Amino acid sequence: MLRSRSEASSNVSLKAEQPSVKMANLFEHVTTTMDYDNYEEGSTSFTPENLETMCDKGSVRAFRGYYEPPLYWVIVILGGMGNLLVVWIYLHFRNRLKTMTDVYLLNLAVADLLFLGTLPFWASDAVQGWNFGSGMCKMVSAVYKINFFSSMLLLTCISVDRYIAIVQAAKAQNSKRKRLFYSKVVCVGVWLLAILLAMPEFLFAHVKYDYEGNSFCTMVYMNNQNNRIKILVLSLQICMGFCLPFLVMFFCYFVIIRTLLQARNFEKHKALRVILVVVAVFVLSQLPYNSVLVVEAVQAANTTMTDCDEVRNFDIVSQVMKSLAYIHSCLNPFLYAFIGVRFRKDLVKVFQACTCSQGKLTKLQGGSKRSSVMSDTETTRALSL
Repeated sequence: MLRSRSEASSNVSLKAEQPSVKMANLFEHVTTTMDYDNYEEGSTSFTPENLETMCDKGSVRAFRGYYEPPLYWVIVILGGMGNLLVVWIYLHFRNRLKTMTDVYLLNLAVADLLFLGTLPFWASDAVQGWNFGSGMCKMVSAVYKINFFSSMLLLTCISVDRYIAIVQAAKAQNSKRKRLFYSKVVCVGVWLLAILLAMPEFLFAHVKYDYEGNSFCTMVYMNNQNNRIKILVLSLQICMGFCLPFLVMFFCYFVIIRTLLQARNFEKHKALRVILVVVAVFVLSQLPYNSVLVVEAVQAANTTMTDCDEVRNFDIVSQVMKSLAYIHSCLNPFLYAFIGVRFRKDLVKVFQACTCSQGKLTKLQGGSKRSSVMSDTETTRALSL
């Protein structure tokens, strides 16, 4: 009789505990798969108190599948053609590397080409998921970030070199050989710094799966403690990928504009237009996406978006702004190389040489030794490279 009562009481207690056990298992399942469902860059992490607001990201994934691949392939084709032409010119006229900006331009074209080489992987990821393995996920993510940071830092170096060539023209002319050596050292430092800034991609890039079994390559921060790491990673990208380049470019071009306004040069208006276009394109292409990154960092520090529609809209905006930032890589050749008079002339000569005999091509190479992308003593050429 006593045993039956104790068994009955134990059964009652077990039945009473079942709902809590089920809730605990449900919570564990949701928290372990939360990152899988919200794989898109810019997505929001939900708190346990807001489990009922877990959103279906099917519409976001569908938008990404239709939107990103065609745009990425257009960027790859246009950017690849432009940057390959820049590299081709430098390889064809090997004596061109006579100024700091020549060295920076060649490295910028290489960085943009490597960056563009990662976009087909992301286009495939958007359509059919990630099918290239975990190692390739880390590698492609790291290569993407290395060349993103190196491109931004090289644009900063170009603005500094223009500042030296115009504002401090006499000093720049006297130390031309030293500046060429320093430019190579600076480029090595830029690549090393970019590799260091891309280390989080090696550590946190993983292949994850959503509820439908689709695989995706994304940055994964497993728990709330790692939100601090996510905030640090985003802060580094915002500071080194936008704030620092923008501040340096703004200072250098502001002083250059002030110098040009005081100079008596009939071509200074053309130089001013070049500056305004360069700065405007940089701001318009990079500021929107970095604003999204700021919101994402705030979201990681303190979750504020819990409405499903708001979260989905934010993810879509993040994807659009990110693709807008990518367009800058295919505009760089036109902003920094093709607007140069001598660069265009050499480009025409190269195309003409393709239809000529080998003897004429040799003669062309011999007669182009004085050609340079940039003349430090001429204002307009210094700006238009």
